[in-house]
Amino acid sequence: IDDLAEVDYSLNSLPAVFQQFIDLDLKGIVYPAGNYTGSPYVAAPFTIPDQSDSMLYLAFSEYFFQTSSFAYYTAGAFNITIAEETCSYFNISTEIFGSIIPEVAKYSVTPYPVMLKLMATETPLISLEQDSFTVEIQGSMEVFAVLPDSTTQSLFTMNIVTNTSLALNIFDQKLVGSLCLNRLQFSLAHSNVGFFEISLLENILSYVLQTEVIPSANAKLSKGFPLP
Repeated sequence: IDDLAEVDYSLNSLPAVFQQFIDLDLKGIVYPAGNYTGSPYVAAPFTIPDQSDSMLYLAFSEYFFQTSSFAYYTAGAFNITIAEETCSYFNISTEIFGSIIPEVAKYSVTPYPVMLKLMATETPLISLEQDSFTVEIQGSMEVFAVLPDSTTQSLFTMNIVTNTSLALNIFDQKLVGSLCLNRLQFSLAHSNVGFFEISLLENILSYVLQTEVIPSANAKLSKGFPLP
């Protein structure tokens, strides 16, 4: 698929040949690149609805997406660092945080650039239902002040739970996706500046996720999964 993951589309059994169609039962397992250890998930059998108005039908089970999520989580694909020098849209500083959170203003009198480190703390949870495909990600966001000597100073860490919808399409013989943020929950995990109401950061967090994290994820999803 890419440098992080590989997909196994080998046959589970011999092709089943009928008078009007052929059934191919493929594995559809995604592994971290070079790591072919067993998946923590169990594939459940499923059937394709009986239809005959197209030449080809492809069906992907929840298992396929679960192994994809696990593979990319294992490979660290959900870990993102956002800093001013690496993103033209990101210009948040300790001064901006200090204007919202008095504790930050007291802790960092001199304004410094801010760096954010986001990481998934668990394998993202895939939920595949009729007319609904959601991805729930539990993670953390650590906020750093970037000092003049390029060292960093941790300000605080937040726990984050995001719920997103995933839209899928087939393009150029690939399965491509696009995420849309539905819901965001967060709590204060640790603070070096003292306790503060985390709800004060709701607008900034939404801004960061909508302008940086979701577009970055969609850029990767747009590259697509090769189809068998």
